[in-house]
Amino acid sequence: MTTAQLQQETKPVPSMHPPPSPDKFFETMHAYQRTAALKAAIELDLFTAVGEGLKTVPELAKRVSASERGMRALCDYMTILGFLTKVEGRYGLTADSTVFLDKKSPAYLGSATQFMASPAVTDAFRDLTAVVRSGRPLSDEPFTKDGHPAWVDFARYMAPVLRIAAQETEKLVRTEAAIKVLDVAAGHGLFGITVAQHNPKARIVALDWPSVLKVAKEHAQRSGVSDRYSLLPGDAFEVALGTGFDVVLVPNFLHHWNRATIEAFLRKVHTTLSPAGRIVVVEFAPNDDRISPPVAAAFVMNMLALTPEGDAYTASEYREMLLKSGFSGCEVHPLLPTPHTAIVAVKE
Repeated sequence: MTTAQLQQETKPVPSMHPPPSPDKFFETMHAYQRTAALKAAIELDLFTAVGEGLKTVPELAKRVSASERGMRALCDYMTILGFLTKVEGRYGLTADSTVFLDKKSPAYLGSATQFMASPAVTDAFRDLTAVVRSGRPLSDEPFTKDGHPAWVDFARYMAPVLRIAAQETEKLVRTEAAIKVLDVAAGHGLFGITVAQHNPKARIVALDWPSVLKVAKEHAQRSGVSDRYSLLPGDAFEVALGTGFDVVLVPNFLHHWNRATIEAFLRKVHTTLSPAGRIVVVEFAPNDDRISPPVAAAFVMNMLALTPEGDAYTASEYREMLLKSGFSGCEVHPLLPTPHTAIVAVKE
């Protein structure tokens, strides 16, 4: 073997991994700026203005009554984050922004910032070190407290975020037969309302706090189903639910509690269902590794900061809780393209 051949064989193989970088540190430490910038862009109707054909900084600044300096910085930052495009100084909408951030789109999500970026939510993270040490929220009035006022804002502003999940959930219980449906922690009411819109024989009972049900009732009236939409005000753990339900919808509710409390509630639901009736649990349910998929898995931080005993339970854990509570035939359905999962089970 020649010297050249030996040098070639012993030459270090380039690493397939990128070298260490502080970029992730800076991105994460500055993440609060992303929230603030997106919230500002939505409040200024920036995406709607771009969708109307205004492409330059002067045009946009005039349209939203902002300084050109501020508008240039905001537009460039939105481009860096992937919410806008920029070609030769002219801005455009990305596909996601066109669908979700232009106010003229039927799938507009901008109103959700009024809940997701509200002090009721963000203040819970102001001293996360203390939360991690104690395992409990900072506030003496966590989101699980009876009638917490934040749930009215949730009901009023978060409906667009749950619209697709509600539509996909409805497909799982679709029937032309007359059915009686209980919508637990109805909030905005979208899950029950969507069932009623597709089935003129469906009767919906919406359960939530009285102040929240006012919003659900408004949505039912606008959706044209109020004649088949009744209200059941009260605490889901204490109020008499009734009987004879064919379907019980439980969207984004169980994650607030510990497993013993969840199982007790599921046993209560079991008694309300007719024979062969179904329960549909809709949740952020990460995989068993608890780190994927990212959006569902990251929900654990909301539960840590906002609830005393809640968690981002996996689909396997929900299945186990349902089986222990007397249900059978558990099926897991990802509600794509949303981060939600539906777990459907049958009363034995």
